[in-house]
Amino acid sequence: MQYKLINNLEYIEITNKAASAKIALQGAHIFHYQRVGEAPLLWLSEISEYKKGKAIRGGVPICWPSFGNNNPQLPQHGFARVMMWRCDKVDEIDPYTTKVTFSLQDSQESRVLWDYIFQVKYVITIGKTLHLELQTTNLDTKPFTLSQAFHTYFQISSIEDVFIEGLEEKTYLDALTLKSELQDGSITFNGEVDRVYQGVDDEIILNDAKHQVHIQNSGSKSVVVWNPWIKKCASMSAMQPEAYKEFVCIESANAYEDKRELQPQSSHTLKAVLI
Repeated sequence: MQYKLINNLEYIEITNKAASAKIALQGAHIFHYQRVGEAPLLWLSEISEYKKGKAIRGGVPICWPSFGNNNPQLPQHGFARVMMWRCDKVDEIDPYTTKVTFSLQDSQESRVLWDYIFQVKYVITIGKTLHLELQTTNLDTKPFTLSQAFHTYFQISSIEDVFIEGLEEKTYLDALTLKSELQDGSITFNGEVDRVYQGVDDEIILNDAKHQVHIQNSGSKSVVVWNPWIKKCASMSAMQPEAYKEFVCIESANAYEDKRELQPQSSHTLKAVLI
C-alpha cells in the first residue's frame, strides 16, 4: 500500500497478484479497480476534478445517508462522498487479496447537515473480485431513516452494445416520467435511462461486447440503472460530451421503497460483490 496525492486529494494505492485499486480518503471513493491482465472495471472521467468538497466523477461514489434528493435538507446523494474518511487498517489476507477498512463518524460538520450520532464502517476487499461492504450503526437515542447506494460507474465498450439481465419483470420508478413501470425483457439503451428497480433479489448481469460483469447484492432490494445520454451528458460537470457512450451505472442501493429505519444501537449492512 502507498499513500499518494492527485492535486490536493490523498489516496491509497493497492496492488496484489490479482488486482490493483486506488481509493481516495475523501469519500472512501474507489476510483480505480483493475484485475491483472484485464481492462479497468470502473469508468473514470478523463476530466474529473480532484478537489476537496467535490465528488470524483466515476468509480464508486457512496451516496449516504440519503440517495438522490430523498432528504431535501441534505445535498443530493448526501454528504459521505465529500467527507474525509479514516483509513483504519489494511490487511494483506494473502498474495491475491487485500482488505481495506475505512470509517466515518459524526462530527460538528456532519451534525449541521444531519443531526444524528452514527458510525459507518466500509470494508473494500480487492482481489479477483471486488467486495464492497458498508455498515451503518445508529449510535443516537432516536431512530433515523437511511437511504444509500454504491453509485458504481462500469466501463463499457459502447452503450449501444450493452444489455442488462436480472431485472426482468421487476417494477421500477422511471425518474424521467415519475411513473411506475414493469421491466419487459433485458435492459438496452437508446436514450436517457434513470430508473429505480424494487424487489430485486437476483444476480444482475452486465453484458458488454467485450466482457460480462456479475453483480451480487445483499442488504438491498433496490437497484438503480442510469445513463445520462446525449443532452444531459453535455451539461454535466467533469464529463466529456461523448462520455455517455463509455459507461453505465448499476447502483446497489436502499432507495425509495427500500429505505431503512435504524433504531438506536442497531445496524444495517449494504453489500455488493462485483465478479
